Amino acid sequence: MNILMVLTSHDQLGDTGNKTGFWLEEFASPYYVFKDAGADVTLASPKGGQPPLDPTSDADDAQTEATKRFKSDTAAQEALAQTSILSTLAADDFDAVFFPGGHGPLWDLAEDADSAALIEAFAAKDRPIAAVCHAPAAFKNTKTPEGKPFVAGRKVTGFTNSEEEGAGLTDVVPFLLEDMLADRGAQYTKGNDWSSFVVTDGKLVTGQNPASSEEAARRLLSLL
Repeated sequence: MNILMVLTSHDQLGDTGNKTGFWLEEFASPYYVFKDAGADVTLASPKGGQPPLDPTSDADDAQTEATKRFKSDTAAQEALAQTSILSTLAADDFDAVFFPGGHGPLWDLAEDADSAALIEAFAAKDRPIAAVCHAPAAFKNTKTPEGKPFVAGRKVTGFTNSEEEGAGLTDVVPFLLEDMLADRGAQYTKGNDWSSFVVTDGKLVTGQNPASSEEAARRLLSLL
């Protein structure tokens, strides 16, 4: 069971001068769900190497059992520091793909041609695809074989407009994820802000926010 996890390489939070990147819980929690199930996990990012960590996700009040486990896991830290360059990987080598969020994907994975091609290849082989929080941004320019938006007609979720407002970043992000998914014809649904909410549509799994990352990973496993 080979699972690919694709992280962002983008570290600038718009024009604020602040840093962003991937959200620690959204990586750590699924990573251990997969590892504990005996999966081989490959980590990748557009630029390869160490992906940027959103410093907010490393604050004391954002820690979970999974993030604490990661902080004492040197092997996992070394793997994260050496992510593969996304363009060098082939979808055929993996059984499923998982995209952790953080605000970074709104800038790079949303526009990354290699990421879009990878998702399209997984979909063509009917292999499971999962994305949590802001990571459904990766579906922005992804198409079906007929040229329609990948999410058109699909049931999905992702970081809500109200959660973005709560984070104070509505006017900072390049687009609002909820609006983008709806604009592309997705059947967007959501749960309560900051609570776990996961949607499965066929082989596509999406989670709304950091609290949804473990359940999204478990749903992905259940599809294998």
